Amino acid sequence: MFRIEAEVDKERRDLLRSRLRDTNTAASPVLAALRRTPAAREVPLHIWASHGSGTLAGGLVGHTWASWLHVTHLWVDAPHRGAGLGSRLLGRAERIARDKRGCTAVRLETWDFQAPDFYRRHGYEVVCVIPDYPPGITEYTLTKRLI
Repeated sequence: MFRIEAEVDKERRDLLRSRLRDTNTAASPVLAALRRTPAAREVPLHIWASHGSGTLAGGLVGHTWASWLHVTHLWVDAPHRGAGLGSRLLGRAERIARDKRGCTAVRLETWDFQAPDFYRRHGYEVVCVIPDYPPGITEYTLTKRLI
């Protein structure tokens, strides 16, 4: 008999993640080989743009893993949009990922009201479209080769 619970438990979450990673690694020669390399570690990548006063004007948050950069957040404060700051942040992250971490590709997600056209202008291709996620909005997954 099992007891099924719905509660936030960071310790069990970490245990589950570790066990899933071990199971996946055992089942995949590619993942097993990656585990033996430095690229297997998930390494944070953060890029910040601040005013002279220290006020945040924009930033990019992501991580590198297995020769990929995954951009999870890219934000530019409204007064600075359209002036190239987002392009500079994205370009800097791509260069660091490619030149210092050996990444060959980037992936990210965005919603239809955010920036799919911005990413397309920077060479990204839509590889997945999820309509109505969340309701009334379309989510896009985009990728770009760095080499």
